[in-house]
Amino acid sequence: MARQTYWKGYLKLSLVTAAVSLTPATTDSNQLRFHVLNRKTKNRVESRYVDNVTHKPVSDKDQVKGYPRSEDDYVILEDEELDGVALESTRTIDIDTFVPRGSIDWIWYDKPHFLAPEDKVGVEAFCVIREAMRASNVVGIARLVLYRRERAVLLEPQGKGIVLWTLHFGDEVRAPAAALEIDSKMDATVLSLMTKLVKDRTEEWKTTMVQDPVQKRLKAMIRAKQKSMAKAAPISTKRPATKPTGNVVNIMDALKKSLTKENQRPKPH
Repeated sequence: MARQTYWKGYLKLSLVTAAVSLTPATTDSNQLRFHVLNRKTKNRVESRYVDNVTHKPVSDKDQVKGYPRSEDDYVILEDEELDGVALESTRTIDIDTFVPRGSIDWIWYDKPHFLAPEDKVGVEAFCVIREAMRASNVVGIARLVLYRRERAVLLEPQGKGIVLWTLHFGDEVRAPAAALEIDSKMDATVLSLMTKLVKDRTEEWKTTMVQDPVQKRLKAMIRAKQKSMAKAAPISTKRPATKPTGNVVNIMDALKKSLTKENQRPKPH
């Protein structure tokens, strides 16, 4: 499948420059999408902007962005004014600093993109920047306008390419929650049994581990409806709820039973 370029510009480190392009590393194009229809006519329903007081449609030319200053009072910003604050980073990834690889916590990572040279002239510069980062075991930090906002981005050598991650803004990342501060004294035998259970369930990573079962069921349902075109009731995908027993199971007994059951499972090929 041809690579769909999302952004084109330049990768720059001091005086070394290469023409590059960005492609999102993930996609949601395979997700099922539904249109909203009028049940009676089967015509699609349109979404429109309307005035929340007069309830009349507002044309594109009459739509303007406003920042709320107080109730029913806004600071109006024209498109030209918003475009005027755009920076050079709209077309240039200028690496201005490096940090040790692995020094940025996972919580800062946002969206991954593939960064690639756009022409033969830029290949050498691209590869030199990549290998210099790899040799120094660092990642590059730059700024780039993506998704209508200027963002901090991280450039990381991966194989024979570079992956560019957008990073979350500082006000988007919360302080470590109490959920990350849980600790307890553990019985050595219990820990040993749990470790064995984990080991028994360990296998090589496969992409089938992250398939979406709901999408699969929906596609099967749609195929069935396409064949019959009958107005049958939707196939229920809900599983019967399991009623809690109310009994507190001893963790040692649970682990022993789990390991016994684990030994009876067929081993993955």
